[in-house]
Amino acid sequence: MNIFAVNGSARKKGNTATILQHALDGAQKAGGASVQTEMLHLYSYHYTGCKSCFACKLKDGKSYGVCALKDELSPVLAKLSQADGIIFGSPIYFGGVSGMMRCFEERLLFPFLTYTEGHASIAPKKIPTAFFYTMNVTKEIMEEWKYPARLKMMEGYIGHIFGSEPEILYVNNTVQFKDYSKYVCTMFSEEEKIKHRDLHFANSCKQAEAIGAALVTSKQ
Repeated sequence: MNIFAVNGSARKKGNTATILQHALDGAQKAGGASVQTEMLHLYSYHYTGCKSCFACKLKDGKSYGVCALKDELSPVLAKLSQADGIIFGSPIYFGGVSGMMRCFEERLLFPFLTYTEGHASIAPKKIPTAFFYTMNVTKEIMEEWKYPARLKMMEGYIGHIFGSEPEILYVNNTVQFKDYSKYVCTMFSEEEKIKHRDLHFANSCKQAEAIGAALVTSKQ
């Protein structure tokens, strides 16, 4: 069983990567030797978003249902098409996922979404999924600014294409810097940020572990 975490942050050891790793650890513990896990850092690859070539929709085409673009993302997409679980993770920038995550989503999802009645999915298999969002805003601000509603559309596509709605985890009020005094950042209190992290981040990690474990047990 192969479980993948997709890190949409440029930081390989930041908040998003940390939460994702806990999910992979949870999957590993739940499945033991039968589970292989891997973290995929999107910022390590050179690629673009969908170029609207429609080769993946061409009748009797050799790339029907497969992204025809050839770049460093191509082997990643092939690997994920046969995954037994995928955990997506991204920081929130301007109310949405990172640009690299959005480009990745286009390339992964569009070939499987057909222009037929009901937009039938031709993904090779059903895959349980999860999506983790990390953000510096509080839960209250997240809800006031309607982030969950903004993000729900892509979650819906992921659920439709891979056969089940993704599990969702919001990680709020994250610490952005190691030393806030080095940055022009008057709207945040380093003391309050660290206090919140010490009170809540470990619990988010535990939630991530539970979600990772659930991806494995749902396939057993």
